[in-house]
Amino acid sequence: MMENRIPEQLTISWLQQAYASGIVTPEEVLREICRRAGCLEKKHIWITPPSMSWIQAYLDHLPVREAGKYPLWGIPFAIKDNIDLAGIPTTAACPSYAYTPDDSATVVKKLIAAGAIPVGKTNLDQFATGLVGTRSPYGEVENAYVPERISGGSSSGSAVSVASGLAAFALGTDTAGSGRVPAMLNGLIGYKSPLGAWSTKGVVPACASLDCVTVFTHSLDEVRLIDRIARGFDEDCCWSRDIPHLPDAMPRVILLPQDEPEFFGDFAEDFRKKWNEAVSRLNHLGATVLYVDTTLFQRAARLLYEGAFIAERWADLGNFVQNHPDEVFPVTRKILESGGRAEYTAARLFADWHELQTYRHQSAAMMEHAVLVLPTAGGTYTREQVRKDPVRTNSKMGLYTNHCNLLDLAAIAVPQDSVDRKDPFGITFFSLHHEEHLLCAAAEAFLKAEPAAEGNHIGGE
Repeated sequence: MMENRIPEQLTISWLQQAYASGIVTPEEVLREICRRAGCLEKKHIWITPPSMSWIQAYLDHLPVREAGKYPLWGIPFAIKDNIDLAGIPTTAACPSYAYTPDDSATVVKKLIAAGAIPVGKTNLDQFATGLVGTRSPYGEVENAYVPERISGGSSSGSAVSVASGLAAFALGTDTAGSGRVPAMLNGLIGYKSPLGAWSTKGVVPACASLDCVTVFTHSLDEVRLIDRIARGFDEDCCWSRDIPHLPDAMPRVILLPQDEPEFFGDFAEDFRKKWNEAVSRLNHLGATVLYVDTTLFQRAARLLYEGAFIAERWADLGNFVQNHPDEVFPVTRKILESGGRAEYTAARLFADWHELQTYRHQSAAMMEHAVLVLPTAGGTYTREQVRKDPVRTNSKMGLYTNHCNLLDLAAIAVPQDSVDRKDPFGITFFSLHHEEHLLCAAAEAFLKAEPAAEGNHIGGE
């Protein structure tokens, strides 16, 4: 049978080799993805699921395979449903918000021009507001490996699509950790470039000044390839910046928190042990390791939801929420409406902005020629636990993510154990936006040092 010739998880390298040798064709791969998607409907991965009825058009327009010209030729990828794909509805997980764009988002167009084939629009926490993957009228997205647990959000469906073998890579977005938390909980790599390095034209805004398009992959080489294609200044995107990616280089210093991070939930002790193993490995990578006070990152993180910055979400979505209050997920509506509170005056916003600038200045001094490493998340929850306590559980998932975009950092989340499917845990490397080239080198050294996976392909292909 055809499905027996296609591996359970799809990687760019396997597909490229399989196409070159004639083992499979892109059409055979896409038909198998459609079959798998039908078998996994109960996981609520998709809003627009894979279907040959609309994917066929991309196959029909696939150029003749030419080595080097189309680096993603025939590679299937998924798109978070707050990112535009021409002719397919964009819902942001809110049916009454839906519109059908005439044009694709800039990043999507670049990937398609490189030969990649979109296979579907993925489920998400509504309006990209959440880190749990349960805040959607299209259903709670199940974790790829432990169905009773959360998938992470808001890019829930994108992460699970890759982990479940429905796409070779997937696009997400990241404002407060949405491109990193789901990567950890589903055993993937999640990459978030600096603000503006990837265009956000064609992306439904969460906090427009902080939003990033991100990618979920199985390997660092895949990250590097997709970044080369997606990156670049976009004159049609007011948030776009020209940030070249320098050649990878190991950081001089690895910064670790001097106080033990907070671990939470039913698996706290297990995650603590995994963090300590990761710290031990980081201490043997050859860079100087310094233990630092990370209070400034915590203080910066609090500004995202406890200060006037939340007003940006209201500025972007407030009119819609006011006109459709009963059509917005209750917990999402509560969060968005908080941005319209009277105390969030222009004076308060400037006070918060000045406080943030202090933290940016301090972090720039601390992190020069260095990477900061934190747990991607300090724990996880079952979906039932999140239903019972949606605000607190979601807040806990962002303890080590919310500071990132406020401080204009780049980040990459990687697994602590690349083959752990029972209790996936991971760490995140952070760098200053102009020192992003330190991330992949440090992450690759960490992955290659994994005791149980020496020689494992996850760090490269």
